[in-house]
Amino acid sequence: MFCRFKIKDSRLKIIICCLLLTIYCLLFSCATTENLDLLRQETAQLRKESLTMKNELTILKEKTTGVAREDSFNVVRQSQAEIQSTLSNISRDIQVLNGRFDENKYFTEKALKDSAAEMDIIKVQITSLEGQIKNIKERLNALESHTEQQKEPPPQKQLTETEKKIEEPEYEAAYNAFKDKKYKEARKKFEVFIKKFPKDELADNAQFWIAETYYGEKDFEGAILAYETLLKKYPSSKKAPAALLKQGLSFIKMGDKKTGKVILEQLIERYPDSKEAGIAKKNIEDTKKKNGKKKK
Repeated sequence: MFCRFKIKDSRLKIIICCLLLTIYCLLFSCATTENLDLLRQETAQLRKESLTMKNELTILKEKTTGVAREDSFNVVRQSQAEIQSTLSNISRDIQVLNGRFDENKYFTEKALKDSAAEMDIIKVQITSLEGQIKNIKERLNALESHTEQQKEPPPQKQLTETEKKIEEPEYEAAYNAFKDKKYKEARKKFEVFIKKFPKDELADNAQFWIAETYYGEKDFEGAILAYETLLKKYPSSKKAPAALLKQGLSFIKMGDKKTGKVILEQLIERYPDSKEAGIAKKNIEDTKKKNGKKKK
């Protein structure tokens, strides 16, 4: 279109030049009336063609302007499409990143919660272990106290016949209650007997039967402490081997077989010829046999 515009513009210039040349020639020649009329016609024709060409030129400009605008619009549309495509890709990438972020966040929070739960469990286990260690220390202290027992019995007060007559019925009443398995009643009466007659020759027996009342009630912790009182206060008592035996068995019945075994071994070492030592040996051997069968 632009080439066509240039060609028509050159033609217009040529026509104008020819028109001027013709006028010039007519001015300097002997023009006739016919020639003047002819010149006027040609001039009018040239003006008409000039006007036509100007109109065509205007139309051509409008068309070329429209084409340029259309091309510009196409470029803008294409650019907008590319931008829209890029934005869509970016949006998809953002969604993918959001998904990964949410996933990582979930697993991170879960890991933190699991760690917190594990810490709580560990704290509980530590507290339990501290309690067990405390109990073991107390038991070790109790065992160590056995080695510090005195061999000689404390001096006892010589009782008058009247005092013995009073003591014996009270002791008998407590013992009869024990035989009837009235453990609480028996325990109370034995405690009263010891309080009234702490130096009596039956005081150690009374303490042993107090421990037996706990054992009969299956209160093994109370029994262990009561046997321990006997061993500390009356280390040379004839009831000491029986107290050691029952103390060891109490630990075993509570599930603490290791401590029970240690006490039974002490019994065997201190009183090897006693019948309680024989019972202790048999108990240890039976325990070994049971453990051997379990391992098989």
